Amino acid sequence: MELRKDPITMSWVIIEGPEENGITPDDCPLCPGNDSGLQSIYSSPYNHPNWQVRVVPHLHPVYRIEGDAMRCGEGLYDKMRNLGAHEIVVETPDHALPLSQQPPEKIAQVLQAYVSRIADLKKDRRFRYITVFRNQGQSAGQDLSHPHSEITATPFIPRRIGYELRSAQRYFDLKERCLICDIVKQEISQQVRTVDSTDQFVALCPFASRVPYETWVLPAYHHCHFEEDLTSPESQLRFARFLKTILQRLESVTPAYHLVLHSSPNTNAKFEQAGSWKTLSDDYHWHFEILPVIASKSKSYSLKEVYYNSLPPEDAAAELRSIAIPAAKISGAG
Repeated sequence: MELRKDPITMSWVIIEGPEENGITPDDCPLCPGNDSGLQSIYSSPYNHPNWQVRVVPHLHPVYRIEGDAMRCGEGLYDKMRNLGAHEIVVETPDHALPLSQQPPEKIAQVLQAYVSRIADLKKDRRFRYITVFRNQGQSAGQDLSHPHSEITATPFIPRRIGYELRSAQRYFDLKERCLICDIVKQEISQQVRTVDSTDQFVALCPFASRVPYETWVLPAYHHCHFEEDLTSPESQLRFARFLKTILQRLESVTPAYHLVLHSSPNTNAKFEQAGSWKTLSDDYHWHFEILPVIASKSKSYSLKEVYYNSLPPEDAAAELRSIAIPAAKISGAG
C-alpha cells in the first residue's frame, strides 16, 4: 500500500494492493471477551477491565506508524509510503447500542477520547493532520457493526480541509473576521437553515449542502482547535447533549451517515512551511460535518465533481427542526 499524489488536483490517493482485503469477522473483534488480543492505546476508565470507551489500533490499518514517509518522485509524479496512524475508538462495550442512544455522559467519554488522541498524535511532527470520522450503516461503508469511530493521522492535509483552511485564511485577510463565525451569525439571524441551537452550539444545514440533510454541528463561539476547546468534563457533556439530539433527528430520516470532524492542522509538523497558518487561531473554526446517506433521494451525490442535492437545505432544516425529541431520550440511554 502506498500514497500517490494527483498532480492535477493535488490530492493524495491510497493505492492498495490486491492481496489486502477488508474485515469480515464472524465474531465481533471489538466486543469484550473477543478483544483480548487488542492493545489499548487509550481507555476510560484508565487501564480498567470494565472499560466504557477504548481506543485500539485498527485491525487492518490503512496507515502504518513505523518509520518515515519516504517521499520520492517517479518522473513528474510524487509518492510516499502509507505513513500514519489508524485507530478505532470503540464507543461502548455494548454491541447493540449506537452512539445516538447512549446517555450524554457516555457520549462525553467518547468526545474525551477524541480530545486525548488528537492532542497525543499532534505531538508527532511527522503528522500534518488528524482526522476523526465515523461511518454508520452499511451504505455509509461501516466495516464493523460494533459502534465505533476511527482516527487517522497523515503526513498530508486532506484536499477538502486544505481548501477550507485557505478559504478561511483569505476571508480573514480581507475582512479580519472568521468566515464560519459570520456564517453562524447570519444563519442564527435568518433562522431558515438552522436545525437547533443553544447559547453554546448550533446545528445548521449549510447554504450549499452537498447531500440531502447535510448538517454541520459547531460552537456558536469562536475556536479553531477542537482538542483545546472541549477539554473540561462540563464542556464535553454540554456538547454531548447537543450532538445526541442532532444525531437522533438525522436518524429519524436515515440511519446511515458519514460524520467527520474538521479541526486545525498540526502546525508543528516538520513538513509544514513556517508561517503557513499564522492567523489560524483567528480565521479557522472547528466543526463536525454530517453527511447522511439517502439512496432514494439521491440521483447522484456527485456529477463530475459537482454535487447534486435534490433537497434544498432550507426544507431539510425545517423538516429536521420539526422532529420532536423527547426529553427522556436526550438525558437518558434512549
